Amino acid sequence: MRTGNPGLPALLGLLAAAFPVANLGALTSIQQQTPSVPPRNAASPRLIPAAESDGPSISLSDLSDPVSLETELRRLAEAGDQMRVTIPGGQAWLGGFGVGTSETVAGHLLVVGGKAEIFGRVAGNVVTLDGDIVVHAGGTLDGDALALGGQVFDPGSGISGQATSRSLTGIPLDVVRPTTLPVRAAAVVGVFLTLLVTGFGIVTFARPPLEVVSDTVVNSLGRSFVVGLLAEILILPTFGMLIVGLALTVVGVLLIPFAVLAYALVVLAAISMGLVAVTHSMGETHARRRMAMGVMMSPNSYRYVLTGLVGLVGVWLVWVLFGWVPVAGWIVLGAATIATWLLGTVGFGASLLSRGGVRAEFAGRIVPPEALTDEYLWATPQFGVPAADRSEAIKESKKTDAE
Repeated sequence: MRTGNPGLPALLGLLAAAFPVANLGALTSIQQQTPSVPPRNAASPRLIPAAESDGPSISLSDLSDPVSLETELRRLAEAGDQMRVTIPGGQAWLGGFGVGTSETVAGHLLVVGGKAEIFGRVAGNVVTLDGDIVVHAGGTLDGDALALGGQVFDPGSGISGQATSRSLTGIPLDVVRPTTLPVRAAAVVGVFLTLLVTGFGIVTFARPPLEVVSDTVVNSLGRSFVVGLLAEILILPTFGMLIVGLALTVVGVLLIPFAVLAYALVVLAAISMGLVAVTHSMGETHARRRMAMGVMMSPNSYRYVLTGLVGLVGVWLVWVLFGWVPVAGWIVLGAATIATWLLGTVGFGASLLSRGGVRAEFAGRIVPPEALTDEYLWATPQFGVPAADRSEAIKESKKTDAE
């Protein structure tokens, strides 16, 4: 029989997205059409006139030195509305600028003191000073994006070149790409399917040991966590001692490759068994609670593992959806990581405590019927008898024994 602590958290995890990096050259002419979406900023944008022939000129073709570029732009921006600067092969705007859905800017773009919003196409590099660069879904930027004192938002993954954000202190900021969502979703689904196949394989070929480890998780939760934590700390020192011990003899040196492989397989098997056992115990707890409430279902280990895994990936799905949000994304990622580590540590410890499901000392399997609650007795068949409320029968049995 099994008894258990009812509440186990549910969550799991992994993986992030890649950012494209490439540099494309700029063209020299500018074509503009009437934008079909009015993207202009609230602050009235104004074209910054080109400087005199001997005036300041800033090339945006090479953005490899953002510090020098920012220093020069801030010096020029002190002139305010009187600012004059020449952008070879491009244009400069003060107070924000937008590129509409049907608009193409063939050249570099500098925006000072405002946001650059791109719904259409820019065939060059884009630089903002004290403003964000937003490449909306459907918009494309063939060059690089550099936000000085702002951030780069790329919800449509439309930036072909390198995207860089720098704070006012010069510290690089993360580029925000909400539509790495499909990549993150694919990663989470891939991990889920891998664990599902692994779990179903363990249920098929090693169900009895799995149930022992699962019961150990439920009945020795704290002990399992402590053992798992100590094991995580000692994994590398133990591995080092093993290698050093084998290296002391000639025969041992020959066995080192096999020992490394065997050690890695044992650790991987313990972690896999423990994680699947955690999901099994979560699913079983959920199923027994529902049966106790009168819900008809056929309890089996496959259902338990599937239910537990669905709960385990719950927080990671939240991260997939909202991980791009600047602050909340990191909070969700941290919560998912910590929860996954806690569950993995408990499962690892339960695997070690039960010797991979061989020993049931900590599984709480020998429990007298009177120690069980009426709810558990109602929901759990015993000795082949259909599930029913047996609390009165037990009381009658006790009275008969007393007489």
